[in-house]
Amino acid sequence: MRSEKPAIDTNVQAVFDRHPPVLRDKLLALRAAILDVAAEENLGPIEETLKWGQPSYLTANGSGTTIRIDRDDTHGGAIALYVNCKSSLVGEWRDRFPEMIFGGDRSLHLTLDAGLDDPRLRICIADALTYHRRKKAAKRG
Repeated sequence: MRSEKPAIDTNVQAVFDRHPPVLRDKLLALRAAILDVAAEENLGPIEETLKWGQPSYLTANGSGTTIRIDRDDTHGGAIALYVNCKSSLVGEWRDRFPEMIFGGDRSLHLTLDAGLDDPRLRICIADALTYHRRKKAAKRG
């Protein structure tokens, strides 16, 4: 049984509220998936804020890179999950899941009918939320 989701930051809620209901619901479901994965990975608190005007999620313990989510009007998607373009994440995801839709080195794009319980998406979220921890472990190993 999962714990209740933390209240949405009021500034973040205002951004969600600007979207049509179908997009808002999809973005809120993606937010829930991010928080679920963070709980499953025992990453501790997730900070919710706005970066570049987009809802953003980062681990308080520094284990991962920031995930931003927003509407997407490119690459045949409806919403996108963005990560730092200087990270290797999107390249890794593209190699592992070539059938998914990516934008350059910074984003994973999802259509409105995409299932957010897709194990591939959850792996991508976990990879982002543990990115720095995994890089440090690889250097030690």
